[in-house]
Order: sequence, then C-alpha cells, then structure tokens
Amino acid sequence: MDLATIIGIFAAFGLMLMAILQGGTLGIFIDIPSILIVIGGSIGVSLINFPLGDILSAANVAKKAFLVKEKSINDLITQLMDFANKARKEGILSLQGAMESVDDEFLVKALQMAVDGQEPDDLKNMLNTEIDYIQERHTKGADIFSSLATISPAMGMVGTLIGLVQMLQNMNDPSSIGPAMAIALLTTFYGAVIANIIANPIAGKLKTRSKTELFAKTVIVEGMESILSGENPRVMEQKLHAYIAPKLRDSVFKR
Repeated sequence: MDLATIIGIFAAFGLMLMAILQGGTLGIFIDIPSILIVIGGSIGVSLINFPLGDILSAANVAKKAFLVKEKSINDLITQLMDFANKARKEGILSLQGAMESVDDEFLVKALQMAVDGQEPDDLKNMLNTEIDYIQERHTKGADIFSSLATISPAMGMVGTLIGLVQMLQNMNDPSSIGPAMAIALLTTFYGAVIANIIANPIAGKLKTRSKTELFAKTVIVEGMESILSGENPRVMEQKLHAYIAPKLRDSVFKR
C-alpha cells in the first residue's frame, strides 16, 4: 500500500469537504446532469481517443498508484551478489535452485536464461528489449490518465456553456435560472476535481512507479550480464553501486 497516495487523497478530499460544509450542505454540490456531462462525456471522449481494451485496463493500471511492493535497490544488489558468489563457486547451473526463492518474475526469467546457456550479450539484448516494451505499456497507462486530465476540464467547460445557454434562453422564468446556473458552475467544478485531484496525480504516480520499476530491472540486467561474464564479484558490486547514492551503498564484503 502506498501510504503517500492514501494520505494525499484523504487530505485533498477531506479539506475540500470541510470547506464545502463550512458554507452549506454537501447536497448543493451534487447535480446529476453535471455528473453525466463531465464523467459520461470524459469516458466517451476517452473511448474515441484510446482502444476499448486500454480503457478497460485503466482500473488495473491505476492500482499501481495505490498498491505497490517496492524492493530496495540495495537489497536487490545484495541478492545479485549472492547469485554471483554462488555461480562462481558452484557454477552457473547452481542458480536453478535459487529461482525458487525469487519472487520477481523478471529476475526469474533472467536466471532461467542464464541457466539455459544464453550468452551475456544475448541475455542483455533480450532483457533490454523486454524493458522497452514494459516501458511502452507503462507510458500508455499514464497517458490515459493524462488525457483524462485534459478531457475532463474541457467537458466541464462544455457543461458550463450548456448551462449558460439554458439560463439565457429562460431569463423570463426566474425558477429556471438556478438549475441552469448550477449546471454551468458544477460542471466546471467536477472537471477541475477530476483533472487535478484524480487524473493528473495518478498519471504522475504511475510515471514515478514506472521509473522505479525500470530502474530495478536495469540493475538486474547489468548484474546478470556480469554473472554470466564471470566478472569478479567485487568489480560487479562496484558497477552496480554506481546506480545508487554513496550513502545508500552497503557492501556485502564489509559484513
């Protein structure tokens, strides 16, 4: 669970709710036509902009902003160093048994390729190709929410124009001015909330998650290439430590 995301959502909506209740009731901010225009319109435009499958998978993509299990890069380097020492002492085939204790699918795949006898350059090229496609999928997921952040305020503006037209058409009927004005203002409000409190932050968090995940996979590729090349473990550790800040480095040779 990403605590920062949860705290941020509760803080944003909680403070906004407090401000609303200070000046009236929550009910005055609920308007069905406005909701239909903004939410329904945003979904409709998104379906025009993206394939149906991508839209349906958006919910699963959004989970990464809330549910995440990050592994320390230092722990990952330590794990790779253990594999390097094991392969150096017992041979590369000894890594077959080590795969059972690994819960990272990408690392398991890299270990399996090593055990299957892939050359270091071939392993690196194949894994880097997979990283490129993973990055492409991640970018597509973030793009959906970035697009939603652009679409929802635009639909809010459409709703505002609809409300203003209705209001101007019925200026001789005072009872119709209020509902029309509510649509005009609340659609803008809904669009701003969806864009700035939901869509944009989720897109930003997905991009951050993607960078973190791809960074870890890059470290795995470099480590596995060094293991297959028979590189000295001390040299391998120095190479991998170049990816992290000096204060975070924890050498297995100093334990």
